Amino acid sequence: MSDAIHLVCPHCDAVNRVPASRPLMEAKCGKCHDKLFTGRPLELTEKTFDRHASRAGIPLVVDFWAPWCGPCKMMAPAFAQAARQLEPQARLAKVNTEKDQRLAMRFGIRSIPTMIVFRQGRELGRTSGAMDASGLEGWIRGVL
Repeated sequence: MSDAIHLVCPHCDAVNRVPASRPLMEAKCGKCHDKLFTGRPLELTEKTFDRHASRAGIPLVVDFWAPWCGPCKMMAPAFAQAARQLEPQARLAKVNTEKDQRLAMRFGIRSIPTMIVFRQGRELGRTSGAMDASGLEGWIRGVL
């Protein structure tokens, strides 16, 4: 049996088993048939968070942010650029702490933006404060 990587679809949240020999950027969901990588951050909610954080075979980098936060808005384009650069080695996602306050409380988010790297549901690292794209990529690669 060959090795496979589990990837959660950013469109329908189905868990897909993708052969490790297959180019991940070309992989499509077996359920909805959309691409498994979009080159942009995924919006996660309390309903979808755990599936993406614990079931994926690649790290998940989550930006906890709020729409009223100036530094969060300033960092959004850099976070999107980092998503394009780091896929498929990692999936980048955002959690709106205003809409999903229980997730923010669960992870002890005290300041925003706060980024947390998860692998198979476990926290690998966290940092707070806005960064530019190269700072984000450097921090993420350092954690991984």
